[in-house]
Amino acid sequence: MHLEAFLWLFLPVFVAGGSALLSFYIMQARMEVALAKERESLAEARATITSQKITMEERIKATEESTKRRAMDEFMQDFRVEERSYGRETKSLTSLRKTMVMQERLFFRNIPLSNWIEREMVIEEGRDLDQLPKESVFAAAAFASENRLPISKFLDEVGMGHEPPPDSSALVATRIPAFGAQ
Repeated sequence: MHLEAFLWLFLPVFVAGGSALLSFYIMQARMEVALAKERESLAEARATITSQKITMEERIKATEESTKRRAMDEFMQDFRVEERSYGRETKSLTSLRKTMVMQERLFFRNIPLSNWIEREMVIEEGRDLDQLPKESVFAAAAFASENRLPISKFLDEVGMGHEPPPDSSALVATRIPAFGAQ
């Protein structure tokens, strides 16, 4: 009976220990479930925060870019180009040249940033033969006096002294420039 008394004595202790062990494992499982739920909500919160952070950074960058673009546009609006143009007619002994001269200058607000930059565009270029003298001044002097100057002798040799009047059917009369005159 001794053994049976010990059995009845230790049986409630074993049952209490088993119940305690069972409740410990059940509580451990509940804690792990609660911990998993907390980790899941924490992961969702982190993902939300990360996406909001990325969105906020993109918004900040877009705002900075638009601000820079606006500032650059305002800065560029302060630059302006002043233009002026006029016609220029250049006459020489054998030619007439008409050009259009365009001048430009760059300003920042009212401050000039450059000198006048000039561009020429040829409008008309040609020979003005109607306004040329028909005979050479040097050839007329050769006929007037018997003491001939060396230049008149040269002109006679070249053929300018006794040149017949140019043919009216020729568009451009042949002339030889003397002493670099063009």
